[in-house]
Amino acid sequence: MNARILVAEDDEKQARLVRIYLEREGHAVQVAADGRTALERARTAAPDLIVLDVMLPLVDGLDVCRILRTESDVPILLLTARRTEEDLLLGLDLGADDYLTKPYSPRELTARVRALLRRARKSGTPAAELLRVGEVELDTARFEVRVSGREVTLTAKEFAILETLAREPGRVFTRAQIIERVFGFDRDVLERTVDAHVMNLRRKLEEDPRRPRHLETVYGRGYRLAD
Repeated sequence: MNARILVAEDDEKQARLVRIYLEREGHAVQVAADGRTALERARTAAPDLIVLDVMLPLVDGLDVCRILRTESDVPILLLTARRTEEDLLLGLDLGADDYLTKPYSPRELTARVRALLRRARKSGTPAAELLRVGEVELDTARFEVRVSGREVTLTAKEFAILETLAREPGRVFTRAQIIERVFGFDRDVLERTVDAHVMNLRRKLEEDPRRPRHLETVYGRGYRLAD
């Protein structure tokens, strides 16, 4: 699974360590020490995956993520020292596929990289379809979602989770089942990653995310899209 990986990290020691571990996995690694360079190399080198630190000079890592997501579907693994729920949700909302909070184990990072690469290479283009569940409508061809006629912008992972639930409305999906269907069965994906995506989905779909009418929690079991 050799891949071209761009590591955007301004901490020289940390960047060197990440590079060593990824090169041991057989990947070709480039390092960018600031956000502007990261954008340039992402556009010219066409990496298969980007490991992106949030706190970058010149251009913030979140801005890099936001810009790249308008140009490419390249998998992005976000590295962040920010631990608040709002910070993590913001990173996912901007299009990051997964995240690690600092400090982290380099072995965990390489495992997450393997998982993201597997998912990217397994992904295909599903047949176009229009799904309606109550007030929620998904157009899988145009990658569009509307709630009561209001257009909602989702990230790729948010759309995939919502589509999974919408295909079997009323069915309760456990977090493990969502991981299997959306991410591919992979123990490197944590259940809290699913929870973070669901919280973001509720913020976009629901009038009051604290009292969801569409994306419901079944305590002790998982999530469902209300039919």
